[in-house]
Amino acid sequence: MASISLLREIGPATPRLNREDPYLRLHAVNIYVRDLDRSLHFYTNQLGFHLALDKRLQSGERLLAVAPPDGTGVLRLIAPSPDSRSYDLIGKPTQLVFLTEDVVAKFSEWTKRGVRFRYTPRLRRIKYNQDGAAAATSTAATETPPVWGGVVTRFEDIDGNSFTLVGLDEVSSEIEAQRRAIAEKLEAERRVAQELEIARQVQARLFPQTLPPSGTLEYAGVCVQAREVGGDYYDFLNLGQNRLGLIIGDIAGKGIAAALLMANLQANLRSQCATAVALPELFLESVNRIFYENTVESAYATLFFGAYEERERSLRYANCGHLPGLVLRNDQTVERLDSTGTVLGLFSSWGCSIRECGLSPGDTLALYTDGVTESFNESGEEFGERRLIEGLRRNEHLPPETVVNSILDDVRRFSLQEQVDDITLIVARCRG
Repeated sequence: MASISLLREIGPATPRLNREDPYLRLHAVNIYVRDLDRSLHFYTNQLGFHLALDKRLQSGERLLAVAPPDGTGVLRLIAPSPDSRSYDLIGKPTQLVFLTEDVVAKFSEWTKRGVRFRYTPRLRRIKYNQDGAAAATSTAATETPPVWGGVVTRFEDIDGNSFTLVGLDEVSSEIEAQRRAIAEKLEAERRVAQELEIARQVQARLFPQTLPPSGTLEYAGVCVQAREVGGDYYDFLNLGQNRLGLIIGDIAGKGIAAALLMANLQANLRSQCATAVALPELFLESVNRIFYENTVESAYATLFFGAYEERERSLRYANCGHLPGLVLRNDQTVERLDSTGTVLGLFSSWGCSIRECGLSPGDTLALYTDGVTESFNESGEEFGERRLIEGLRRNEHLPPETVVNSILDDVRRFSLQEQVDDITLIVARCRG
């Protein structure tokens, strides 16, 4: 039980994926001391070690372990009974060697904290005996140190247990190289984060900044991205002739690639929307052709395009492979605005049909991406269309902006884990 607790507390290194090459690491080295609390104070306060474990077992035994700041080595401190053989090991030299990049600096730091050293740091030449054991011989400080040599000293804890502290030239060089690599990695990550933040700000400006006026329709939209940038898109366009464009789209993929495609699609739609009222089919065919020509073969987008006519209170729409729009009627029925064509960007030869849907005062139109309905809880259950409709019904007398925020709250409470997909929603209500 002690071994399992210690592994859980310390935490293993990154486990190997190959079960044929089992995970293996040093668990702990026993150090026998007279008083656990005094030794714990010495190792943590004077040597700067971390407390790795301090638990009381069912047997009453205290399990105490400390670890140096770097690496995975662990020292288990044990206070044996005075009549045990282990008690005779207290104050004896140990075979433990601690490695540092600067022995002199550690010697100075620990001496000021009251750590007792056997001798001052000295240059050593490492040799190996016939049995393979390491041995060290001193060299005078005036001699030129060997390129593979190092600096060695020995120190004691408060019970006289002695340890070797060594610094090797090759290790110091390796540590410095690792520091440079880490610094370069952090700087690269900082630059990436800064660029992503700029991209996020730029993409935020692609969403509607102002709402075109409408006398018979109140509406609102929102996009909450799973990453800094994403591929969901919504827009409100003034199409002229008392018509309002309602657009929602979802680019295949996530992150920077999807964000770039989203910007491309947004530019196509806005630059050609002047033809949307008179020739909606040709308008969408042109958008598809440009999107197809400007993207790789696997890129595509789903899109719902609707043109709302103020005076007639009607919506002419095309659903290009997108989720069905929902119209919640005053009589509690729900009408689904299903697909009228395939997705954009996969085919050079493309077409769709245009359908019309009338809206009566009090009717609510909802357009959304799969980040809403496919958000899932801990049990793997999806939020689904039913919960979306229930949320819309519950808030049917509130302003669309309030309804949008309420649905977002519903999704977040339902799906407590990290958001994995962009969430985009448009709610529009026909005024009386």
